[in-house]
Amino acid sequence: MTMKFEVDGHLIYQGDAIEIMKTEIASGSLDLIFVDPPYNIGKKFADFHDTWPSEEAYAKWAQQWLDECIRVLKSTGTLYVMASTQAMPYFDIYLRKRVTILSRIIWHYDSSGVQAKKYYGSMYEPILHCVKNQQNYKFNADDIKVEAKTGAQRKLIDYRKPLPTLYNSEKVPGNVWYFPRVRYRMDEYEEHPSQKPEALLERIIRASSNEGDMVLDPFSGTFTTGSVSRRLNRRSISIEIQEEYIKIGLRRVLHMRKYKGENLLPPEKIYIRQNGIGKRAEDSTGDLFDVISKP
Repeated sequence: MTMKFEVDGHLIYQGDAIEIMKTEIASGSLDLIFVDPPYNIGKKFADFHDTWPSEEAYAKWAQQWLDECIRVLKSTGTLYVMASTQAMPYFDIYLRKRVTILSRIIWHYDSSGVQAKKYYGSMYEPILHCVKNQQNYKFNADDIKVEAKTGAQRKLIDYRKPLPTLYNSEKVPGNVWYFPRVRYRMDEYEEHPSQKPEALLERIIRASSNEGDMVLDPFSGTFTTGSVSRRLNRRSISIEIQEEYIKIGLRRVLHMRKYKGENLLPPEKIYIRQNGIGKRAEDSTGDLFDVISKP
Protein backbone atom coordinates (compact mmCIF):
# COMPACT_ATOMS: atom_id res chain seq x y z
CA MET A 1 0.00 0.00 0.00
CA THR A 2 1.40 3.37 -1.03
CA MET A 3 1.55 6.12 1.59
CA LYS A 4 1.85 9.80 0.69
CA PHE A 5 2.99 12.77 2.77
CA GLU A 6 3.03 16.37 1.54
CA VAL A 7 4.11 19.71 3.04
CA ASP A 8 4.78 23.00 1.23
CA GLY A 9 5.16 21.52 -2.25
CA HIS A 10 7.34 18.61 -1.13
CA LEU A 11 5.95 15.08 -1.51
CA ILE A 12 7.16 11.83 0.00
CA TYR A 13 5.84 8.47 -1.18
CA GLN A 14 6.43 5.21 0.62
CA GLY A 15 6.33 2.29 -1.76
CA ASP A 16 7.86 0.74 -4.87
CA ALA A 17 9.54 3.35 -7.07
CA ILE A 18 8.49 1.82 -10.39
CA GLU A 19 4.84 1.44 -9.41
CA ILE A 20 4.63 4.92 -7.89
CA MET A 21 6.15 6.56 -10.95
CA LYS A 22 3.70 4.65 -13.17
CA THR A 23 0.60 5.53 -11.15
CA GLU A 24 1.36 8.86 -9.45
CA ILE A 25 3.59 10.93 -11.73
CA ALA A 26 2.40 12.41 -15.02
CA SER A 27 4.41 12.16 -18.22
CA GLY A 28 6.66 15.13 -18.94
CA SER A 29 6.12 16.75 -15.54
CA LEU A 30 9.58 16.86 -13.93
CA ASP A 31 12.48 19.27 -14.42
CA LEU A 32 15.26 17.25 -12.81
CA ILE A 33 15.67 13.63 -11.74
CA PHE A 34 18.53 12.33 -9.62
CA VAL A 35 18.73 8.54 -9.33
CA ASP A 36 20.94 6.74 -6.82
CA PRO A 37 19.56 3.18 -6.90
CA PRO A 38 20.69 0.06 -5.04
CA TYR A 39 23.94 -1.04 -6.66
CA ASN A 40 23.57 -4.84 -6.50
CA ILE A 41 26.75 -5.13 -4.41
CA GLY A 42 25.33 -6.85 -1.34
CA LYS A 43 24.66 -3.98 1.05
CA LYS A 44 21.93 -4.25 3.68
CA PHE A 45 19.33 -1.47 3.65
CA ALA A 46 17.05 -1.91 6.67
CA ASP A 47 14.85 -4.88 5.59
CA PHE A 48 16.24 -5.03 2.04
CA HIS A 49 19.35 -6.92 0.91
CA ASP A 50 20.89 -5.34 -2.19
CA THR A 51 21.41 -8.54 -4.20
CA TRP A 52 19.88 -9.71 -7.48
CA PRO A 53 20.15 -13.28 -8.88
CA SER A 54 22.35 -12.09 -11.76
CA GLU A 55 23.68 -8.97 -13.47
CA GLU A 56 21.15 -9.51 -16.23
CA ALA A 57 18.27 -9.57 -13.73
CA TYR A 58 19.55 -6.37 -12.15
CA ALA A 59 19.89 -4.65 -15.53
CA LYS A 60 16.36 -5.70 -16.52
CA TRP A 61 14.99 -4.22 -13.27
CA ALA A 62 16.97 -1.00 -13.82
CA GLN A 63 15.63 -0.62 -17.34
CA GLN A 64 12.09 -0.47 -15.95
CA TRP A 65 12.75 2.55 -13.75
CA LEU A 66 14.99 4.18 -16.35
CA ASP A 67 12.07 4.02 -18.81
CA GLU A 68 9.78 5.60 -16.23
CA CYS A 69 12.30 8.35 -15.46
CA ILE A 70 12.52 9.21 -19.15
CA ARG A 71 8.72 9.22 -19.44
CA VAL A 72 8.10 11.61 -16.54
CA LEU A 73 10.96 13.97 -17.47
CA LYS A 74 10.08 17.17 -19.30
CA SER A 75 11.38 17.64 -22.85
CA THR A 76 13.76 20.25 -21.38
CA GLY A 77 14.57 18.15 -18.31
CA THR A 78 17.78 16.63 -17.02
CA LEU A 79 18.50 13.17 -15.64
CA TYR A 80 21.47 12.23 -13.45
CA VAL A 81 22.04 8.51 -12.86
CA MET A 82 24.54 7.00 -10.42
CA ALA A 83 25.56 3.34 -10.42
CA SER A 84 28.31 1.02 -9.35
CA THR A 85 31.38 0.83 -11.56
CA GLN A 86 30.33 -2.73 -12.42
CA ALA A 87 26.79 -1.83 -13.51
CA MET A 88 27.34 1.51 -15.19
CA PRO A 89 28.18 0.00 -18.63
CA TYR A 90 24.68 -1.51 -18.73
CA PHE A 91 23.11 1.86 -17.87
CA ASP A 92 25.29 3.79 -20.31
CA ILE A 93 24.55 1.58 -23.31
CA TYR A 94 20.83 1.50 -22.53
CA LEU A 95 20.51 5.27 -22.04
CA ARG A 96 22.62 6.44 -24.98
CA LYS A 97 19.91 5.06 -27.31
CA ARG A 98 17.13 6.97 -25.53
CA VAL A 99 18.58 10.27 -24.29
CA THR A 100 21.68 12.38 -24.90
CA ILE A 101 24.49 11.74 -22.44
CA LEU A 102 26.23 15.09 -22.07
CA SER A 103 28.82 14.11 -19.45
CA ARG A 104 30.20 11.07 -17.74
CA ILE A 105 31.07 12.31 -14.26
CA ILE A 106 33.34 10.74 -11.66
CA TRP A 107 32.57 11.40 -8.00
CA HIS A 108 35.95 10.86 -6.36
CA TYR A 109 36.20 10.54 -2.58
CA ASP A 110 38.68 9.86 0.15
CA SER A 111 39.63 6.37 1.27
CA SER A 112 38.79 4.92 4.66
CA GLY A 113 38.88 1.64 6.52
CA VAL A 114 40.38 -1.53 5.09
CA GLN A 115 41.23 -1.22 1.42
CA ALA A 116 41.66 -3.94 -1.20
CA LYS A 117 44.96 -5.85 -1.05
CA LYS A 118 44.75 -8.04 -4.16
CA TYR A 119 43.36 -5.45 -6.60
CA TYR A 120 42.89 -1.67 -6.87
CA GLY A 121 40.25 -0.50 -4.41
CA SER A 122 37.36 1.66 -5.54
CA MET A 123 37.59 5.37 -4.75
CA TYR A 124 34.93 6.74 -7.08
CA GLU A 125 31.38 6.32 -8.31
CA PRO A 126 30.24 7.18 -11.85
CA ILE A 127 27.37 9.53 -12.71
CA LEU A 128 25.70 10.02 -16.09
CA HIS A 129 24.44 13.53 -16.93
CA CYS A 130 21.64 13.13 -19.49
CA VAL A 131 19.11 15.35 -21.26
CA LYS A 132 16.18 14.70 -23.56
CA ASN A 133 16.95 17.60 -25.90
CA GLN A 134 20.58 18.62 -26.27
CA GLN A 135 19.46 21.88 -27.89
CA ASN A 136 17.20 22.93 -25.02
CA TYR A 137 18.03 22.15 -21.40
CA LYS A 138 19.04 23.98 -18.22
CA PHE A 139 22.63 24.42 -17.18
CA ASN A 140 23.30 27.27 -14.77
CA ALA A 141 27.05 27.50 -15.24
CA ASP A 142 27.47 30.68 -13.19
CA ASP A 143 25.85 29.04 -10.16
CA ILE A 144 28.41 26.25 -9.85
CA LYS A 145 31.73 27.84 -10.73
CA VAL A 146 34.81 26.78 -8.78
CA GLU A 147 38.31 28.11 -8.44
CA ALA A 148 40.45 27.86 -11.58
CA LYS A 149 43.80 27.08 -10.02
CA THR A 150 45.89 28.17 -12.98
CA GLY A 151 44.40 31.64 -12.93
CA ALA A 152 43.65 32.04 -9.24
CA GLN A 153 46.86 30.61 -7.77
CA ARG A 154 49.58 30.90 -10.40
CA LYS A 155 48.50 34.30 -11.75
CA LEU A 156 49.43 33.36 -15.30
CA ILE A 157 48.89 35.79 -18.15
CA ASP A 158 47.46 34.84 -21.52
CA TYR A 159 49.66 36.61 -24.06
CA ARG A 160 47.75 35.16 -27.02
CA LYS A 161 45.04 37.80 -26.72
CA PRO A 162 45.37 41.25 -28.31
CA LEU A 163 45.65 42.66 -24.79
CA PRO A 164 47.52 40.34 -22.37
CA THR A 165 45.00 39.17 -19.77
CA LEU A 166 45.13 37.20 -16.56
CA TYR A 167 43.71 33.69 -16.81
CA ASN A 168 40.24 33.34 -15.35
CA SER A 169 40.12 32.73 -11.61
CA GLU A 170 36.84 30.75 -11.86
CA LYS A 171 35.60 27.98 -14.11
CA VAL A 172 32.79 25.48 -14.54
CA PRO A 173 33.80 22.19 -12.83
CA GLY A 174 35.17 19.43 -15.00
CA ASN A 175 33.78 15.91 -14.91
CA VAL A 176 35.88 14.70 -11.94
CA TRP A 177 34.36 15.93 -8.69
CA TYR A 178 35.92 15.59 -5.27
CA PHE A 179 33.51 15.60 -2.34
CA PRO A 180 34.25 13.80 0.94
CA ARG A 181 31.92 10.96 1.83
CA VAL A 182 29.55 11.59 4.71
CA ARG A 183 31.26 10.76 7.99
CA TYR A 184 29.85 9.97 11.39
CA ARG A 185 30.77 13.30 12.88
CA MET A 186 29.26 15.44 10.15
CA ASP A 187 26.03 17.25 11.00
CA GLU A 188 24.34 15.76 7.93
CA TYR A 189 25.14 12.15 8.91
CA GLU A 190 22.25 9.66 8.96
CA GLU A 191 22.29 5.94 9.71
CA HIS A 192 22.33 4.58 6.16
CA PRO A 193 24.96 2.53 4.28
CA SER A 194 25.29 4.75 1.19
CA GLN A 195 24.46 8.33 2.09
CA LYS A 196 25.44 10.91 -0.52
CA PRO A 197 26.86 14.29 0.56
CA GLU A 198 24.78 17.45 0.41
CA ALA A 199 27.56 19.21 -1.51
CA LEU A 200 27.24 16.70 -4.37
CA LEU A 201 23.49 17.21 -4.66
CA GLU A 202 23.80 20.96 -4.30
CA ARG A 203 26.00 21.16 -7.39
CA ILE A 204 23.60 19.00 -9.41
CA ILE A 205 20.47 20.87 -8.32
CA ARG A 206 21.98 24.33 -8.79
CA ALA A 207 23.31 23.43 -12.24
CA SER A 208 20.26 21.72 -13.70
CA SER A 209 17.19 23.36 -12.16
CA ASN A 210 15.79 26.75 -11.23
CA GLU A 211 13.86 27.92 -8.19
CA GLY A 212 10.35 26.49 -8.21
CA ASP A 213 11.30 23.51 -10.41
CA MET A 214 10.25 19.98 -9.48
CA VAL A 215 13.00 17.50 -8.58
CA LEU A 216 12.50 13.73 -8.27
CA ASP A 217 14.57 11.19 -6.36
CA PRO A 218 13.00 7.72 -6.78
CA PHE A 219 15.37 5.96 -4.33
CA SER A 220 15.59 8.58 -1.63
CA GLY A 221 17.46 6.78 1.16
CA THR A 222 18.52 9.60 3.49
CA PHE A 223 16.52 12.16 1.49
CA THR A 224 19.49 14.37 0.72
CA THR A 225 17.99 15.34 -2.65
CA GLY A 226 14.71 16.48 -1.10
CA SER A 227 16.44 18.28 1.75
CA VAL A 228 18.79 20.22 -0.53
CA SER A 229 15.94 20.93 -2.97
CA ARG A 230 13.96 22.52 -0.16
CA ARG A 231 16.92 24.63 0.98
CA LEU A 232 17.45 25.83 -2.61
CA ASN A 233 13.75 26.72 -3.07
CA ARG A 234 12.92 23.88 -5.44
CA ARG A 235 9.96 21.53 -5.06
CA SER A 236 10.56 17.81 -4.67
CA ILE A 237 9.13 14.33 -4.96
CA SER A 238 10.89 11.61 -2.97
CA ILE A 239 10.17 7.88 -3.10
CA GLU A 240 11.41 5.34 -0.58
CA ILE A 241 10.19 1.84 0.25
CA GLN A 242 11.78 1.34 3.67
CA GLU A 243 9.82 2.82 6.60
CA GLU A 244 13.03 3.26 8.59
CA TYR A 245 14.28 5.71 5.97
CA ILE A 246 10.87 7.32 5.42
CA LYS A 247 11.19 8.69 8.94
CA ILE A 248 14.44 10.40 7.91
CA GLY A 249 12.62 12.08 5.03
CA LEU A 250 9.73 13.22 7.17
CA ARG A 251 12.22 14.93 9.46
CA ARG A 252 14.71 16.29 6.90
CA VAL A 253 12.36 17.32 4.10
CA LEU A 254 8.93 17.88 5.64
CA HIS A 255 10.27 19.01 9.04
CA MET A 256 7.85 16.74 10.87
CA ARG A 257 8.54 16.07 14.54
CA LYS A 258 6.47 12.95 15.12
CA TYR A 259 5.46 9.84 13.20
CA LYS A 260 3.09 7.22 14.64
CA GLY A 261 3.79 8.61 18.09
CA GLU A 262 7.58 8.41 17.66
CA ASN A 263 9.73 11.52 18.04
CA LEU A 264 11.68 12.10 14.84
CA LEU A 265 15.21 12.95 15.93
CA PRO A 266 18.61 12.91 14.20
CA PRO A 267 20.98 10.08 15.16
CA GLU A 268 22.26 10.32 18.70
CA LYS A 269 26.04 10.01 18.70
CA ILE A 270 28.64 9.49 21.37
CA TYR A 271 32.39 9.79 21.00
CA ILE A 272 34.67 7.35 22.79
CA ARG A 273 38.38 6.64 23.08
CA GLN A 274 40.67 4.19 24.75
CA ASN A 275 42.03 5.65 27.98
CA GLY A 276 45.48 4.98 29.42
CA ILE A 277 44.55 1.64 30.97
CA GLY A 278 42.81 0.22 27.93
CA LYS A 279 39.24 1.04 28.88
CA ARG A 280 36.80 3.11 26.88
CA ALA A 281 36.10 6.62 28.12
CA GLU A 282 33.83 9.32 26.71
CA ASP A 283 35.61 11.93 24.65
CA SER A 284 34.28 15.46 24.25
CA THR A 285 36.79 16.69 21.68
CA GLY A 286 35.84 14.31 18.89
CA ASP A 287 39.22 14.24 17.12
CA LEU A 288 41.06 11.12 16.02
CA PHE A 289 39.09 8.70 18.16
CA ASP A 290 36.83 5.76 17.33
CA VAL A 291 33.09 6.38 17.40
CA ILE A 292 30.04 4.23 17.85
CA SER A 293 26.33 4.84 17.64
CA LYS A 294 24.41 4.68 20.86
CA PRO A 295 21.88 1.85 20.80
